[in-house]
Amino acid sequence: MDSIQTTPVRTRHQHVATPHRPSIRGPSTSTPLQTKQSSSSQEQIANQQQTNDNDEEQILDETIPKHTRHTLVFRMLKRTHEMFISDMNILPPFDQDMLSFRHNIKARDQYGPILSLLPNSLIRKDNDNKKMNSKNSISKALVLKDQNVTNPGINPIDELKSKLPAPSNQSQVAIVSTNNNKGDKNPVDATKSGQVVLASGLTIAPRKPVQMPKPEWHAPWKLYRVISGHTGWVRCIAVEPGNEWFATGSNDRIIKIWDLASGTLKLSLTGHISPVRGLEVSPRQPYLFSCGEDKMVKCWDLEYNKVVRHYHGHLSGVYCLALHPTLDILVTGGRDSVARVWDMRTKAQIHSLGGHSNTVASVFCQATDPQVVTGSHDSTIRLWDIVAGKTMATLTNHKKSVRALVAHPHLNTFCSGSINSLKQWTLPEGRFIQNLNGHDSMINALGVNDDSVLVSGGDNGSMFFWDWRTGYNFQRLQSKAQPGSIDSECGIFAIDFDKSSTRLITGEADKTIKIYKEDEMATEDTHPIKWEPELLKRKRF
Repeated sequence: MDSIQTTPVRTRHQHVATPHRPSIRGPSTSTPLQTKQSSSSQEQIANQQQTNDNDEEQILDETIPKHTRHTLVFRMLKRTHEMFISDMNILPPFDQDMLSFRHNIKARDQYGPILSLLPNSLIRKDNDNKKMNSKNSISKALVLKDQNVTNPGINPIDELKSKLPAPSNQSQVAIVSTNNNKGDKNPVDATKSGQVVLASGLTIAPRKPVQMPKPEWHAPWKLYRVISGHTGWVRCIAVEPGNEWFATGSNDRIIKIWDLASGTLKLSLTGHISPVRGLEVSPRQPYLFSCGEDKMVKCWDLEYNKVVRHYHGHLSGVYCLALHPTLDILVTGGRDSVARVWDMRTKAQIHSLGGHSNTVASVFCQATDPQVVTGSHDSTIRLWDIVAGKTMATLTNHKKSVRALVAHPHLNTFCSGSINSLKQWTLPEGRFIQNLNGHDSMINALGVNDDSVLVSGGDNGSMFFWDWRTGYNFQRLQSKAQPGSIDSECGIFAIDFDKSSTRLITGEADKTIKIYKEDEMATEDTHPIKWEPELLKRKRF
């Protein structure tokens, strides 16, 4: 006979642990001898537990189906789905309180000036009820002069907008205060001109779209003189305050002084043992200041043509130099990532302006705060408080190294140049104004004159002329390398205007100095402004 498999019968005190139910109690290990020796109290406790054990036997004897846990989870998910997502295709009802709240906020935002000028009799509001969703909202205080509200369910803002003419180019709405007296013999009918008249005498007219002002016309510039004499790249230019001569510094370690009118060489100063990177002429003393990659900052006495002071402190090459317009201080910056402030007379270092993480490549000073502004290869611009020796603001809009800075001679603004971009800023807070795009190379030099003509020079020999106020690029020139130089040696390293703002001097990589002047024969008819409204589309940062 076939063997019959039988399942063992579990006793009352035995429990088999399953994956779904852990072991409750172990098997009974009691013997008859122990039960005889047990006291009467233990028998009572066993009798009480007998009923509980019988219930456990009924639960354990039931067959537990597979995947019970998953089945219960999916049932719960299904019930939750049916309860909360049964009406997923139906939009939720609108909250009337929230709609009125939005209308009230919009009324205050767009029609706030009207609400302050309307008489109190037209403004229906309850001082005790401060909730914005009340029926006495300020937006319902707008009542048109020649219209009676027939449908109380219509929003007063919609009624007001229906009366407004359709503005062109989606322009905003301007509020014009015209208090027409009742005694005027000839009252102005504003409705004929497309304006809306309120009961208080106010008129609402469509505001004209904001347009960029037309750029100021500037005469084009042309090359009229090329000066040769240096045997290296011309890296810096400084014009004498009397506008009689200018000085240039080069990679040949020589400072040359040229006559501005004739372009002839007047003097050569030797003393640097590395390329000269910065030059400045003092407007109050007969001093010429120079700095170079040899870590030296020199003060030249132009009466004796000799060095009278040295300013020691930089740990590496000095790349830029600036004089304070009213104080006898000198600011230098270099590869040690520090801008140093010097006392011009005592040669003492007043401040060491630390904060940049890379080479300080450009600096300028002004009489008002911030009195020192520096640009660095770490792509930041810092505005400094020279009294405390701390940073007032850090401008981080540039993405590449800032190699050139220039301040406007009259406006409290300045411009910075980086790779492929120019940016204009306001002072003293350093607020961004606009981008000047067009360059496709590294910008090494910037210059601006009294006529608000901004000039930028690129590493590829490109020279762009801009209108400072509007950012309009009215001329582009490409420098040509002189005979004997290769085409790649046409970069522009230095730009400066003379004191009359009629001559532009550039120092270039072909070892020459070029002087430009305005075209005297040019007029607005021969060289018109090609201005387009697309110039309004500027980047915001």
